[in-house]
Amino acid sequence: MASPLIGTGIVPSGALGAELTDITRRAFIPNLVVQLYKASPTMAAFIANTMDADGGISSITVPVQGSSLTTHSWGGYSGSFSSPNQPTGIQDANFNLKLSMIPISMLGMESALQLNHAVVNKLSARVNDATNVGADAWSKALWSNSTNAQEIIGYPGAIDDGTNLAVYGGIDRTTNSWWKSYRKAAGSVAPTRNSVLENIMAVTQFSGGERPDFAVTGMGTWAQLAEDFTSLERYEITPAGTYANKNEGATSLFTALTVAGLPIFADPYAPEGQIIFQNTRYMGFYMHTQARFAFTGFHSLVPNLQLGYLGVVVTLLELVNAKPKASGVVTGYTYVTL
Repeated sequence: MASPLIGTGIVPSGALGAELTDITRRAFIPNLVVQLYKASPTMAAFIANTMDADGGISSITVPVQGSSLTTHSWGGYSGSFSSPNQPTGIQDANFNLKLSMIPISMLGMESALQLNHAVVNKLSARVNDATNVGADAWSKALWSNSTNAQEIIGYPGAIDDGTNLAVYGGIDRTTNSWWKSYRKAAGSVAPTRNSVLENIMAVTQFSGGERPDFAVTGMGTWAQLAEDFTSLERYEITPAGTYANKNEGATSLFTALTVAGLPIFADPYAPEGQIIFQNTRYMGFYMHTQARFAFTGFHSLVPNLQLGYLGVVVTLLELVNAKPKASGVVTGYTYVTL
């Protein structure tokens, strides 16, 4: 913890400064300014559009069709056709909810010390921090996890061709090619409007014509792509006007990148050099209807021979991609080092 600052500005140094420190209250700003965590647009979008799940084994079960259920015949004047068979092509993709827990403690003497004298209420700070800690943990798993069975299965497993996760949702990608996502190595080149357009069309073709609805990448990769737009920037002047009819003047560059109508977002958690293309019609968070940031309430720690209370914020969730082939990942792009 920082000691009182003396010997600078209007505060004297030496014994006089120390004396003033002993007899003068600090001028606290009654706000806690958080210095860690990241703002993830991807996680914010997923949390805002969660779908309901409930209990049971394989609490998220998605029936998926991987082959035709009927057969086709050409016919002539007689209208005869081949005897139909009964092909099978439906199976279940199964997912279990994952348990996210954030304990919150309230120590007895801490509460007594802060009563009527708190600049920042420590309990309120912990409660607020629980949301940030949860979102941070989920974001890290979203961008990194494909094998840890206790965490949500993130992009590396949900949008994959079997490179990171061969069996997803209980379905083997080796024997079921329709359960694979589009995956390509760009080959250590900078992303451009043209290359990203080709990626979008490749994912669309791979999915059978369903276009992804947004893409997300790292900050440095996004900046590298933005540089391909810079040379096309121009300013238009209205007659007897200025470069922009705004008080702040002309606007330079872009707040978002759009290629062929597809918005591309930057996420600070995203690994650099890759772009994720996804279709949110099939992909999103499922959360238990009774366990979405649910708080157990505070319970006494007296049975543990301690004065205080403990509660837990509980969330049951999983990221589910019900149609992996409608999404894709392109790796190997170069990026700006920020």
